[in-house]
Amino acid sequence: MPLSHEPTDRWAWVEIDLNAIRKNTRAIKALLKRGTKLMCAVKADGYGHGAIECTKAMHASGADQFAVATVAEGVELREAGIEWPILLLNQVPMGAIDTLLEYDIMPSVYTSEFALAYGESAAAMDKIGKYHLAIDTGMTRIGVLPEDVLEFRHAIDFHRGLKCMGTFTHFATADNVQDWDFQLQARRFDEAVEALRDAGREVGLVHCDNTPGTILHPHHHFDMCRAGIGLYGLQPSEATAPRIKLVPAMSVRARVTRAIYPAVGEGVSYGLNYRVPTPHVQIATIPLGYADGLSRSLSGRMEVLVHGKRARQVGNICMDQCMFAVDTNPVRSYRRAQPVQEGDLVTIIGNDGNECITADEMAQLRGTINYEVTCNFGMRMEKVYV
Repeated sequence: MPLSHEPTDRWAWVEIDLNAIRKNTRAIKALLKRGTKLMCAVKADGYGHGAIECTKAMHASGADQFAVATVAEGVELREAGIEWPILLLNQVPMGAIDTLLEYDIMPSVYTSEFALAYGESAAAMDKIGKYHLAIDTGMTRIGVLPEDVLEFRHAIDFHRGLKCMGTFTHFATADNVQDWDFQLQARRFDEAVEALRDAGREVGLVHCDNTPGTILHPHHHFDMCRAGIGLYGLQPSEATAPRIKLVPAMSVRARVTRAIYPAVGEGVSYGLNYRVPTPHVQIATIPLGYADGLSRSLSGRMEVLVHGKRARQVGNICMDQCMFAVDTNPVRSYRRAQPVQEGDLVTIIGNDGNECITADEMAQLRGTINYEVTCNFGMRMEKVYV
C-alpha cells in the first residue's frame, strides 16, 4: 500500500525526517556556551537533504546563521524567504558581486582585488559590503596566509564600502583529538586573530570549529561554530560518536517494478556478470540507479532491505534501475526469503523492521565518506519530508 507521502510519478524517492534535523541542531547547539552562535552549513542542497526545508527547521531549533558554497545556493534561500545571515564559503568571480549585494549574501574574502571591487560596488549602490575574512592556516584551500593578514587588512580597510563581519579558518584534521596538525592550525589562527585585534582591526564573529571541531575541541568555539554533517545525523568520525547522539535524517526508498523467476543460467543486467544459480531465485527490479546517486561501483557488492530482511543486489547497476535477488528456496529454510511482488517497498538506506542500512555502510563499500553518499542521493530523486 502506498505511503501517504511518497511521490505519485516515480517509485523511488528520498525521505527526510525534519524532526531528526531539529534534534541534531538542538544537540549541537547544547554543546555551545551561552552567547556562542551556531552557523549551519546548508550547501549542496543541505548535503542532499533539501536546503530550504532544513534551513527553516534548523533556525527553529536554535541556528543563527547559514553557510552556502555558491551564489545560486544563497539566492535560492533568499528567494524562499530566508532572511537570516548567509555566508558564502568562497570568493566568487567579480561578475557576481552585484548579485551578492542585491541578495545580502556575505562572501568570504582573501584577495585585495576582489575586496576593493566589492567595496566599490557596495558604495555605488549605497550599501555596505559585508564579508568574512578567510585565513589559510594549513588547509591550503582558500584564505590569506596568517603572516599576511595585517598587510591585507591595511590594503582594504580604508574603503568605506567594506565591513568585516567575521574572521574564520577551516581545520583539516579536527576529527583527530590529539593531532599535531590541528594544534598547529589552531595556534596560527589564534595568533592571526590576536594580531588583528592588537592592530585595532575589526574581526567580527570569530569562528573555526566545524562539526568535529565543535564536538571535540570546545576550547575553540569562540564567537560561533560552523556545523555541517552532524546536523543531518551523520558522524564526521569515529571519535565523535561517543560524544554526541545524532539521528540520521535521510532514508532512500523504492518500490519493486518487476519481479520474476528467470530460468537457471539467465544473466542479469549489462555484461551478464551475474547468472541465476537456482530455479528458486527471484530477480526484482527497482527504478533507481547511478544517475540517482547509487554508485555503479556498488554493483554486486551491496544489499537492500525488503520485508525487513537483507537481499543482495545483483548485476551491474544501470543509470536508472538496478536489480536484486531473493532466494525463496524452501529447502534452505534458514535462508529462505519471502517472495516479492510489484509494488513492494524496498529500503536502500534507512530502517526496515530490525534491519538498518546506513550511509556509513554504503560509504565504506564505496571507499568514500558519508557526506558524498547523501549528497549524491539528493541530486535527482524527489525529496519528501516526514
